[in-house]
Amino acid sequence: MPYFHIPVLSKEVIEIVDPMPGENLVDGTLGGGGHAGLFLEKISPDGKLLGIDLDDEALSESRKSLGKYSDRIILKKGNFVDFVNIVKEHNFQNINIFFLDLGFSSQQLKSNSVGISFLKEAPLDMRIGGISEDGDNKISAEDIVNNYKEEKIKLIIKEYGEERYATLIAREIIKVRKESRIVNTQQLVDLISKVVPEKYKKQKIHFATKTFQALRIAVNSELENLEIVLPQILDNIETGGRIAIISFHSLEDRIVKRFFQKESKDCICDLKVPVCNCGHKKRLEILTKKPIQAKEKEILSNSRARSAKLRIAKKI
Repeated sequence: MPYFHIPVLSKEVIEIVDPMPGENLVDGTLGGGGHAGLFLEKISPDGKLLGIDLDDEALSESRKSLGKYSDRIILKKGNFVDFVNIVKEHNFQNINIFFLDLGFSSQQLKSNSVGISFLKEAPLDMRIGGISEDGDNKISAEDIVNNYKEEKIKLIIKEYGEERYATLIAREIIKVRKESRIVNTQQLVDLISKVVPEKYKKQKIHFATKTFQALRIAVNSELENLEIVLPQILDNIETGGRIAIISFHSLEDRIVKRFFQKESKDCICDLKVPVCNCGHKKRLEILTKKPIQAKEKEILSNSRARSAKLRIAKKI
């Protein structure tokens, strides 16, 4: 199956980041190279790209789509949270732009290999990139729903999925797994369908969306990794460097928003403290006062763009 992914908000990313010839870019979520190709055009003839992705198929596609820039690109399988080590490994210096697109490609969503989508029956795995070479990321969604205690499952679905029926869903998971192990996506969809109200199943967003999102986030430590990597990005880009991040749900966007706000202030003391004693100095200028969202024209051609939010800041 051909790799297929439409990069979202690409026009807005390029306009606001304004990449210049000779600048160097780290794309921590390379995918099929859609955004990276646009950046490489702008940073030519000397600018370099370090592209990181967990998906072998995505990296393979990027090698093809970015082939004409092969002398200026380094493509590496890995998680963006490990970018500092990857940068050191490849002696990739003078980073001017750091880009993250935290969404999933159409290819990944349609794939039946890891079960991150409820649209077709697949193994209840959700580990993006499989098990890493050092043995991390061993816990699958199947492990969570079959082995975790009810309270822990409820907390994951409630906190990571913002699912109002988390209690009912967790209770049903425990009930079902007593009879037989829950091993595929269809089993999970069926048990969710059994306990949520009929009116909930008729809403625009599929009734299993939030539970699947929650399990995927938990399995891949998505929010924790984002929290970890943001200060590392700021520490490792050049003065004047831009950080551009596209998120697809409120939990990710909130983390990015709060980090940008914190690092764009001189003082981060509690408001109750009469005199500043934190010693914090602002390091960022926010370039997008509000998150940039897709226009209707883009949404009509790519429905997944509807939930995308772009935030960009510059190191000062």
